[in-house]
Amino acid sequence: MREVVQNDKSRASRRVSRAPRATAVLAVVVAALAAGCALGEDQSVRGAPGQQAPPARAVDGAAKAREARAALAAAAKRWKLDKVPLTAPAPPAKKPEIKAREGFEVDGQESDDLPPVFTTVPTKEKIVFLTIDDGAEKDPAFLKMMSELKIPYTVFLTDEEIKDDYGYFKKMQARGITLNNHTLSHPYLPGLSYEDQKREICGMQDVMEKHYGKRPVLFRPPYGNYNRDTLRAAKSCGIEYAPIWSEEVYVDHWEYREWDQDLHPGDIVLTHFRGTDDWDGTMTDMVRRFLDRITADGYAVARLEDYL
Repeated sequence: MREVVQNDKSRASRRVSRAPRATAVLAVVVAALAAGCALGEDQSVRGAPGQQAPPARAVDGAAKAREARAALAAAAKRWKLDKVPLTAPAPPAKKPEIKAREGFEVDGQESDDLPPVFTTVPTKEKIVFLTIDDGAEKDPAFLKMMSELKIPYTVFLTDEEIKDDYGYFKKMQARGITLNNHTLSHPYLPGLSYEDQKREICGMQDVMEKHYGKRPVLFRPPYGNYNRDTLRAAKSCGIEYAPIWSEEVYVDHWEYREWDQDLHPGDIVLTHFRGTDDWDGTMTDMVRRFLDRITADGYAVARLEDYL
């Protein structure tokens, strides 16, 4: 190809004096041929003037994003959801300030820096937080469903309910789920002495460290009931937050704390590890109901720990 370009240049030079206009035209042709030969030599692809091909990394990222969306859509169809669940926005760079909900404080709440009890995380984003208590039901299908749908959730465990199968929750932890404290035996804590409450909470901290390698910083009092001794004991055991809930979802209905009976940005939603022994349905049935409801209302599920 290079010889052809040289020959054209040679012929063009002999005709300069006789046909300057033709020579100018020929020069354009020669330049185009030269460009074509260069392309033939290195096989590189060039965009139009002023344009650049996207970096390979960007192309790969876009392809992976399309694959992820397709996989999520397939999972939503497989688990019989009405729509594909929405994806939560990135967590804030600056975490919101978490305080005890008004009316949920105890004496010495601020002066003793006790763990705050709260039902909602301050945010304007349309997100909710799914939390699941106790650990009685250990449904493998639930693990698979949540993993395939990429739904985050936070767990509060009771030793009495999980001691027959610590491994089930180890699998959950391996998927990035945070395991937290819900006491040893799920008692009504305000009815116990300070020392007995401390034994329930700190004892569960020991269980969590032994089986899961971490002492949680989140604790949920059973039934959502607590007093000043509860929060004092929790703090002494290394607890920093005591989230409860705004809504509770069952397999066949929802229950609401607020008068408007509706969802709000940042709400904490409670459910339990239950199956057909207690519900008219399974854990996956409950998740389907939960996701269909929040997706229809324009909400996504976010990870609670990302906001604390």
